[in-house]
Amino acid sequence: MTLTAPTVPAPRISYSAVLGTPYVARLLGGTLTGRLPNGMAPVAIVLWSLAAGRGIAFGGLLSALYGLASGLSQPVKGRMMDRYGQRTVHLPAAVLNSALLVALPFTGPYGGAALATAVVVAAGLTAPCLEAGLRALWPSVLPDLRLRHAALALDTGTQGLLYIVGPLLAAAVASAYGPAAALAITAVLGLAGTLVVATAPPSRRWRPTPTAVGTGPARRLASPQLASLFVALAGVGFTIGALNVLAVALSDASGRQMLSGLLPASFSAGSFLGGLVYGRRARPGSTTHQLIFSSAAFLAGWLPLLALRNPYAATATVALPGAFLTVVVACAYVTTDALTPTGRTSEAYAWLICSIGIGQAAGTALAGRLADHALAIAALPAAGAVLALAVLLLTRPGQAPTGLNRGCRSHT
Repeated sequence: MTLTAPTVPAPRISYSAVLGTPYVARLLGGTLTGRLPNGMAPVAIVLWSLAAGRGIAFGGLLSALYGLASGLSQPVKGRMMDRYGQRTVHLPAAVLNSALLVALPFTGPYGGAALATAVVVAAGLTAPCLEAGLRALWPSVLPDLRLRHAALALDTGTQGLLYIVGPLLAAAVASAYGPAAALAITAVLGLAGTLVVATAPPSRRWRPTPTAVGTGPARRLASPQLASLFVALAGVGFTIGALNVLAVALSDASGRQMLSGLLPASFSAGSFLGGLVYGRRARPGSTTHQLIFSSAAFLAGWLPLLALRNPYAATATVALPGAFLTVVVACAYVTTDALTPTGRTSEAYAWLICSIGIGQAAGTALAGRLADHALAIAALPAAGAVLALAVLLLTRPGQAPTGLNRGCRSHT
């Protein structure tokens, strides 16, 4: 008779073990600080436009151009990091971005709207690619896969805080000291955070893998699996963009202005808490199954909005899809890593971020057109989630046929 030893469950992951690993807290804290301008700059730019007498419409245009330029330039900066290293890209980008934000208030007397637009677009193009860079560093900083997944969940979950703290900080500084000061503080925080990351030993030691610029299949980044994953993530971004406009529409309809901030804050808080729970628990099944399950739960979380008419009930409800957003994005990063040729991870991560940003812009634009139709705008977040889930179910990007991922690393 053969005795089988009982299966011992894996110990629960401790965030103290993750943050206690050398350089993790520094890299995470520096990246979050350096990315605060993502939440601060759009608000500070609009406030400066109002104070300069150019109006909210022009300020909104500048803010949109800043975000669009930053998002579309991500893959280029990711490709440059894969070729030349992180410090070579991060530091010049941060210096230029900070200088341009500080220079924006001086464009009024010396060129008007055209010069202001050029400065804002250039500032967006030079925004440091810290998020993709951090994801590329995790394998070298955290060789243990379970700790790496926990760090990725923590990293992804805390992103929502940037869009709560950032706008509030920009508004508070602008109210106390003026919009020019808000732009200056934005520039200082972006530069300081980037310096913390770029001077850390893992970032200084990080070098691109030679095969990234070689010949053969490893050179090609594009694949049907990655393309389908990025389309799905554009659907996720669509829901986020639609939610921001939905919050304003509910605020306007109810006469309660604070709802425009409460709804996104509830969604972001759910994302943060979901990331904390996800990162500490063992995850059964493949990453592909986790991605599909979390996408289905993400969709289910939006459906109550179709029936709810009370704005405060809607505010509480959006915390649920927010909790699964972190899981979807974290699994998407792991899947991207599995499908990406060695040495092209920074660029692949940048395309992932760009896909979400493009979807977010599309969701914002369409929701703006449908803002007067209550049921239609309430359905838009679910529509984006439907697209994401449908693409994932049809393509199952993490389950590539044998031979397709030659030269790739599989963590799924």
